[in-house]
Amino acid sequence: MLGPVILAASRSDKMRRFVSVAPGTKQVVARFIAGESVDDVVPIVQDLAARGLEVTLDVVGEDITTVEQSYAARDAYLELIGRLKELGLGARAEMSVKLSMFGQSLENGHELALANVRPVVAAAAGIGTTVTLDAEDHTTLDSMFAIHDELRKDFPQTGCVIQAYLFRTEDDARRLAANGSRVRIVKGAYKEPASVAIQDKPEIDKAYVRIMKILMEGEGYPMIGSHDPRLISVGQELARRAGRKLDEYEFQMLYGIRSEEQNRLAAEGHRMRVYTAYGTDWYGYFMRRLAEKPANLLFFVRSILTKG
Repeated sequence: MLGPVILAASRSDKMRRFVSVAPGTKQVVARFIAGESVDDVVPIVQDLAARGLEVTLDVVGEDITTVEQSYAARDAYLELIGRLKELGLGARAEMSVKLSMFGQSLENGHELALANVRPVVAAAAGIGTTVTLDAEDHTTLDSMFAIHDELRKDFPQTGCVIQAYLFRTEDDARRLAANGSRVRIVKGAYKEPASVAIQDKPEIDKAYVRIMKILMEGEGYPMIGSHDPRLISVGQELARRAGRKLDEYEFQMLYGIRSEEQNRLAAEGHRMRVYTAYGTDWYGYFMRRLAEKPANLLFFVRSILTKG
């Protein structure tokens, strides 16, 4: 039951200050966050690409409060795309964006987020890559899907994310699979009420499998976001049954988690994409990683105790 507590703490300014100064924080954050700047992350992208891995890059920091911050987020992604272009890495690295970072929660946020993300998607297309819109809490999803639909009119390769624990997701998956979208499926990492989300982990896993089947049998491009060996195996079998070739779907895992498995899947010919986050506003992202797996939290606590 620690997960919901940690997710609640991800919104606490007091907890943010405590975690930021804790002695073991830097060591643990480095496990999940590739650095604070473009200069930090570029060598990591080059290394992953050299090992046959694909990358999706996330500039962390969704909790913004001003329009100026939303413009800064847009510009941070444009800077990243410029560096990828210089290095010829466009074919190996896409971007993941949270629309809250682009102003979605501000006044006239839907229009602001669309206006900010469009030039990022256009610039990505210009270097031969694309953008995936990350899913956030359930109150933001109608706006996210509407922006996704709008962007796909000019940039049909634009992807989006769906979350298996939400009751709505099977219907979303059917719609997206039918219209040929690029879709990443994840279990879900936000604290959602029982009125909108499955609370029982085994039931979430069952929903995940049902949704994978919908995506694999559809017309789109499924992206299986999971570190769970059982779900990865099921995904491979569903792809085989659907007659999909190895380049017609992919697996995605987080930077710093199950690296050996990432290399194994790539060596077998699977597309394996590493979700790589960087930036200075790492707190919310970091706390969701702790909430997802108790071992991550234990690792953090041990680091604090041994460094204190």
